[in-house]
Amino acid sequence: MKKLLNTLYVTSQGSYLSKDGECVVVRTEDGEKKRFPVHVLDGIVCFGNVLCSPFLLGHCGENGLSVSFLTERGRFLAGVRGPQSGNVLLRRTQYRLADDPEASSGLARAVIAGKIANSRAVLRRCLRDHADRVDAHAMVRAVDYLDDSARRLLSPVSLDEARGLEGQAANAYFAVFAHLILADDPAFTFDGRNRRPPLDVVNCLLSFVYTLLAHDVRSALEAVGLDPQVGFLHRDRPGRPGLALDVMEEFRSFVADRLVLSLVNRGEVRPRGFVRKESGAVFMDDDTRKVVLTAWQKRKQDEALHPFLKERLPLGLAFHVQAQLMARCVRGDLDGYPPYFWK
Repeated sequence: MKKLLNTLYVTSQGSYLSKDGECVVVRTEDGEKKRFPVHVLDGIVCFGNVLCSPFLLGHCGENGLSVSFLTERGRFLAGVRGPQSGNVLLRRTQYRLADDPEASSGLARAVIAGKIANSRAVLRRCLRDHADRVDAHAMVRAVDYLDDSARRLLSPVSLDEARGLEGQAANAYFAVFAHLILADDPAFTFDGRNRRPPLDVVNCLLSFVYTLLAHDVRSALEAVGLDPQVGFLHRDRPGRPGLALDVMEEFRSFVADRLVLSLVNRGEVRPRGFVRKESGAVFMDDDTRKVVLTAWQKRKQDEALHPFLKERLPLGLAFHVQAQLMARCVRGDLDGYPPYFWK
């Protein structure tokens, strides 16, 4: 089983990463130098103007360490990875299943069931803890709608019908998402999901954390030999990691969304930490980005009971467990894919 290791996030502009023996050396413009042994890292994510030596990139590839390059605002640009790992027969089976509408529908239904169940659990947790501070009637309606959507997934449906159910359930969930924001500050108003670019502070946070989640899930899938580009719910599109987007669906609400809500409701991020451009796009500043990255690493260390293994695991390790379960399902070792149900 893959150990839960750390991801190195480099946000200081003008930094240069190089190799020194078995270590990654990070030099900043002000002359500060830090060293990180390769064997304790699970990935490197570079934001903005960050340079890497070719020798370091080659060393990372040989050791199965992925290096991702994002814009300063968190939009994925490119990734550097070593030779494809895993059994070629596993990937060939994955491609055949992706081309089979019935097989794709079954796997997509499992992923959507996990997403809907976890979205419903987040709303129920809010009702339990803050019923006096939210519109309970609207929240209950949304929970009932998600209940109905989950029941409909119990019966075989086509892939297009499954996608329709997923989209409608997401709309119902985000229609009441604003009620989960307890901070009494108009800067954190949420009027619906928007992206590319995000047009408000909350959507800026959501998009950024989703990018971090996608990176970690993609790395987990590559580690077990699956092709993160070829999904079942999300169809092929150049540059889009379809399978990573599939698997991360079940983690969005209780890992990413709850992290964003905690940062906002606890006052750990402030309106002054965001910048609005003339185009209307909203971006976070360097200090806020570091706060979010630190919170993300801590969130991955939180432990929860894995519903299939019946063991308590850090959430960061759950990404790798789900990747392994997906690989076993694709190989035919499991009758179906068991999504992660959060309680």
